[in-house]
Amino acid sequence: MWDYSETLKDHFYHPRNVGKIAEPSGKGDAGSLACGDALTLYIKVNDDGIIEDAKFQTFGCGSAIASASALTEMVIGKSVEEASRITNQDIADFLGGIPTEKMHCSVMGREALEAAIASYRGIETAPAQEGAVVCKCFGVTDREILRVARENRLATVDEVTNYTKAGGGCGNCKPQIEKLLAQLAAEQRAAEAKPARPKKMTVIEKIKLIEETLDREIRPGLRQDGGDIELIDVDGNRVIVALRGMCARCPSAEFTLAQFVETKLREFVDPDLVLEEAEE
Repeated sequence: MWDYSETLKDHFYHPRNVGKIAEPSGKGDAGSLACGDALTLYIKVNDDGIIEDAKFQTFGCGSAIASASALTEMVIGKSVEEASRITNQDIADFLGGIPTEKMHCSVMGREALEAAIASYRGIETAPAQEGAVVCKCFGVTDREILRVARENRLATVDEVTNYTKAGGGCGNCKPQIEKLLAQLAAEQRAAEAKPARPKKMTVIEKIKLIEETLDREIRPGLRQDGGDIELIDVDGNRVIVALRGMCARCPSAEFTLAQFVETKLREFVDPDLVLEEAEE
């Protein structure tokens, strides 16, 4: 037996804002009767971009009704931009939680909201409708599976089914869902493997680190060929230097600065540094 919060039961037994808006600013559909859950959301936006009214019509279980009811309460009074940032987890939190097996109801609410906002903005296709269909039983796309899995940190096919219904019908799409989850896991591992971005430095700290890098990584190689380098100025991410000795007259000076000096400074100081040669 699923455990429903008191707030969820209240929105199921006493749903708010049920019905249609005669001339809505935007209308969004999510789910379908063939899939067992369907939701239509209407929003009315005033000249200041504020959602002044929202109503819904839905067919589905108690969690679907409660999620739609909660969503209308959440968006009324918000700007369209604020409403566009509402996630399915926000809807679940508003209701005091939704049983895991029913989280797809909150996802359906978020999809309907996105479709309504897209309609208001004159966009024909909402994000949830884009991508290639993976689950033909419930019409769930690869983009929707990846997005929901990212936002909710899903790692198994069963979790994806709870949040999107994908895989909950004939089951033929489960291998594809597993491939998408493997793809997502690989992306996450790659992101975690990236070196941490250096903390923001003061100008003095940056100059000191640049000088240390020049001394340790750059000058020894230049001096072997009778050359040297001098730091002239630092302006934000602009590092101005001058080549000295044999390097100043070398035909490969431009290559040395771009491929050797700038590369080293970006590696050891800041990846956003831009190297410039002083005009003398």
